[in-house]
Amino acid sequence: MGGRSFVRPPEGCETRRSDGYPLNAGERRVEPTSPPKEVASIPDRPEETPGPEDPEGSVGRHDPPSAAEIEDEISHEILRIHEESYGKGASAAHTYIGNGYVVVVLDDPELLPNERFLLENGKHDTVVQVRTHYQHAIQASFRAAVERATGRKVIGFASMTNFDDHPFVAEIFKLE
Repeated sequence: MGGRSFVRPPEGCETRRSDGYPLNAGERRVEPTSPPKEVASIPDRPEETPGPEDPEGSVGRHDPPSAAEIEDEISHEILRIHEESYGKGASAAHTYIGNGYVVVVLDDPELLPNERFLLENGKHDTVVQVRTHYQHAIQASFRAAVERATGRKVIGFASMTNFDDHPFVAEIFKLE
């Protein structure tokens, strides 16, 4: 089936390398190739010749997004990440941008069955602690969403979860 075989070179074939040493078993002599005799040259385009037209023209160009559009995009993305990560989201997401910070507040986060059970049995701190640790573990996804929307680098992140009478989650991002 598969395998390797060695065939002795025919009589008169070179059995030495270019450095004078004999070829080892399985080694082939490689001859340098010469460049092709004719090389086509492509003339450069003169400076005064315009380049190709923009395929979209001026119709496809957009103004930069407004502050409201950026806030909506961040709200949507953070809510989507929560839904993908926890399997549940929140009733609403609100984003506030100002003074080098982005604050996203998720109202009434939906609880997982195990979280609801723990809260009903007085383990409020356990649920908050687990959620906080998890938020920090997935913060790269949050940071990337904020950086894409704002065009600025996130240099700090904090997350706070509150499950008292009016539950909410706050994700806070410091921008460069």
